[in-house]
Amino acid sequence: MKTCALVIGHKKNSPGAVNPTDGLSEFVFNEELAKAIESRVRGVFVQRVYRRTYSSLPEDINELEPDFIVSLHCNAFNRSATGTEVLYYHRSKTGKKIAEVLQNKLVDALGLTDRGIKAKSSEDRGGYLLKKTDAPCLIAEPFFIDNDDDLLTAQRHMGALIDAYTLAIEEMAECFA
Repeated sequence: MKTCALVIGHKKNSPGAVNPTDGLSEFVFNEELAKAIESRVRGVFVQRVYRRTYSSLPEDINELEPDFIVSLHCNAFNRSATGTEVLYYHRSKTGKKIAEVLQNKLVDALGLTDRGIKAKSSEDRGGYLLKKTDAPCLIAEPFFIDNDDDLLTAQRHMGALIDAYTLAIEEMAECFA
């Protein structure tokens, strides 16, 4: 059975981006999302990962020896940017392949603007995690949490979002058969 490390972006005392209208943080949203995904995935062992420190995160993940990694995040920019994107390490062919799987499922689930998959180097934001993990790693940014409409879309389509991650994880695992 393949293993997916499901990383909850940020942590309780450093919660990431926050919606200015209702105060919902990236950490709170993604912790609940991760629990739901973990309970639904079949045929793949999902290991939920919490961050101690950003610098120790790749090592903490590598110790689990997962086949692949999905880090749950939400984008934020200017309260009006919108859309879905998935980041992967620019030198990882497998990362690119599984990023396409996840991107397609997330776009189908939320119906937001398809911002595409984005190749990142170690110098780019998020690149440290993408480069330093031994297994192919993705950073999922399904919507902009600081955009009230994007957040409402994600909340209204939470079941579809959970299903999208679940199906993507199951399909991505097949890439490692």
